[in-house]
Parts: sequence; C-alpha cells; structure tokens
Amino acid sequence: MGHKKGGIHYAWWILLGLCIMVGLGKAGLNNSVGLFLKPVSTDLGVGLGSLSLYVSISAIITMFFLPIGGKLMAKYDTRMVLVTAIVLQAGAFALFGLMNSVWGWYILAVPLAVGGVFITVLAGPVLINQWFKKSKGLALGIMGAAGGALGVVVQPVVGTLIATSGWRNAYIFVGVAVLVIVVPIVLLLIRKSPAEKQTLPYGSEDTSEAAMAAAAADNKGVTLSAAKKSSSFYLLITFFFMITSIASFAMHIPTYLMDKGFDVTFAGNVMATNMVGVLIGSLVIGYASDKIGSKNTALIVMVLGIISIAMMLFSGSSTIIISIAVGLFGFVTSAIGTLGPALTSSLFGNKEYSQIYSIASLGLAISSIVAIPAYGYVFDLTGSYTTALYAIIIMLIINIICIGYAFIGKKKMEQAGLWN
Repeated sequence: MGHKKGGIHYAWWILLGLCIMVGLGKAGLNNSVGLFLKPVSTDLGVGLGSLSLYVSISAIITMFFLPIGGKLMAKYDTRMVLVTAIVLQAGAFALFGLMNSVWGWYILAVPLAVGGVFITVLAGPVLINQWFKKSKGLALGIMGAAGGALGVVVQPVVGTLIATSGWRNAYIFVGVAVLVIVVPIVLLLIRKSPAEKQTLPYGSEDTSEAAMAAAAADNKGVTLSAAKKSSSFYLLITFFFMITSIASFAMHIPTYLMDKGFDVTFAGNVMATNMVGVLIGSLVIGYASDKIGSKNTALIVMVLGIISIAMMLFSGSSTIIISIAVGLFGFVTSAIGTLGPALTSSLFGNKEYSQIYSIASLGLAISSIVAIPAYGYVFDLTGSYTTALYAIIIMLIINIICIGYAFIGKKKMEQAGLWN
C-alpha cells in the first residue's frame, strides 16, 4: 500500500487541513464573538445581556446535536459532512451582518452551532484518531497550537475590520473568507480514513502481516452501548465538564486583574502570556500523552493547575508571579483539545470512537452554558473572584479523582471482555 504524498505520509496532510479548518472555525468565527458584542449592541440599541444570549442558545444546540453529529461523522462521507458544516457555520456568521433585530442572532445561532459541532469539536479528534496510530497526542497538540497561532493573527484583523468597515461588513467579510478558504481545503485534503488513500495510519508498518495486525489493533475498543454502562464513561463526561469550567475562567482574568488594582494595559499583556501558555501547553501535553500516557499527563496537568490557581490567590501585587500563574493557567486550559480526546481513546479505544467522544463532549457543552455566567454571579455576590478560584481548585482535585477511577473502570471493562 502506498502511504505518502510527495514523500510525506498523508496523515500529515490531513493534519494540515485540520489545522486550517479548525483554526479558522475557532479563531475566525467562535472566538471573535466578543469583538462584535459592544458595537452591535450599541448600534441596535439592545443590551449586551440580550445580545449575548445567542451564545447560550448556541451552547444548548451544541449540547443536543453532539450525539447526532457523532453518528453522522461515522455514517456519511466526511468531506460532504464538513462542507455542509462550514456552509452552516460560516454562512450563519456572514448573515449576522444583514440582521437588524436581536432575533436574527437567536435564529442564526442554530445553524452556527450545528456547523460548529463538526468543524470545531468533532472533526479534529475523530480524524486524528483514524489517521495516526502513533503520535496522536502530538497531532492533537499541533492542531491546538495552530488554532492558537491563527487566533493571534485573526483577532487583530477582525478588530481592525470592525473599526474601519463597521460590524456589518466585518461579519460578512470574515464569514465569506472562512467559507472560501475552508471548502477547498476540505475537498482537496480531508479523507475519512487511510483506506480511502489505500494506505495505513501513520506509525503502522508496511508489511502485509503487520498491516493486518495494525488494522486489527486500530479497530479494538468498547462499543458505545458497553461504554454507556461503565463508570468510566460518566467520569469522562465529568472530566470534560470540569476542565471546560476551569478554562472558562480565562474570560474573567482581565476583570480579576483590574479588580486587584492593575490597569487594562497590564491585563492585556498578561492575557498575551496566557495565549503563549495555550500554544506551548497544546504541544507539550500532546507530546507527553504519547510518551508517558494520557493518564499520567492528565494528573500532572491537574497538579499544575492547582499550583497556578494557588499563585493567583497568594500573589499579592507581584506582577511576575501573576504573569507566571496566568501563563501556566493557559497551559492547563489547552488540555481541553488535547487531553479530552486522548483520554477518550485510552479509555474506550477506537471501535466506536466518534460516537463515544461526541456524547462525552456533552460535558463540554453543558459547562459552556453554566460556567461563564456562574463566575460572573460569584463576583456580583461576593465582590471578588476568591471564592471562584477556590472552586477551581476543588474542580481540579475532582478531576484527579475522576481520572484515577476512570482507569480502574477501564480495567473492569477489559476483565469483562468488553474490549475486543
């Protein structure tokens, strides 16, 4: 079987396509939401709370559509699914520029979320799991880092577009640009499985006997029905919920710093440090998952998270300690895109990975609805983020417990003969 394109294993072309597609879906569409809220609310004469409600609607739609998305990814041609998805996501984003009522955002939140389920949540982990027998963690880390790097470039561009051309033209330009770039990338590079290119996953041997053994190993795992009866499955959902809730605090870090007496310039510089932490964390966590396993990597990352939050709590007015703490926090939050998929593969194998991962990701979707406003309410009620920071430490400890017991549950599944 041939497995190269221009001397490079085709798995790396898949990864390149994913880096561009997922990166633009996140950086260009999802993560630019905050830049539009103020100018849109001012122009339309609606409150920020009323406008930002569409984000919650998107999160709710995501929660309900994730299990369906996993089944569609497994059943239908991946390229057609992803082209349809980016048309929905980027098309809805562009149409925001034509809306004159907040109800337009509420309605378009539906196709925006349905498309985003595939583009920003499912496609990366599912395809990397198909194409990489080894270096899965590294591939996930590269994809996460690429998304962060694109964010560094795209966010200022979007901000400049809004300032110079207005929010309507910015919505339309960004949505159409993402659509025009991503559709050809999907059609040219993305393939569902190595079989479509008459090849083996990256890391498989080329001889026929080894190929058969590799194929058999890649198909091993637990069925969705068996997974749903295990404690590991619900512990993994809890992990997703907790790690996403923890990461959601990043949106409150600038307010936290200004509440401590620092100015907005320092807060902006520290958030740049946070982004550096995300970039480095994505690569290091991905590499470590391959070398020492997802379980050990996850435990180490949760401990680093506890250290990061403790530094924030007891930093006083030290700018150095705060900068290190926020950078380390970025390292921890990058675990969403790397540890989550790696833990899913380690616990349940590849047999019905897309279905299992999509349902486990419900924890991510539920957290997106709950965590961000919860931190705001804590601040409103107590006048500080101290209680929220202690709550994050508790969530990190809960995650350590979840990881330990999830792998105990995996041993029980293996002993029961459910891994085959």
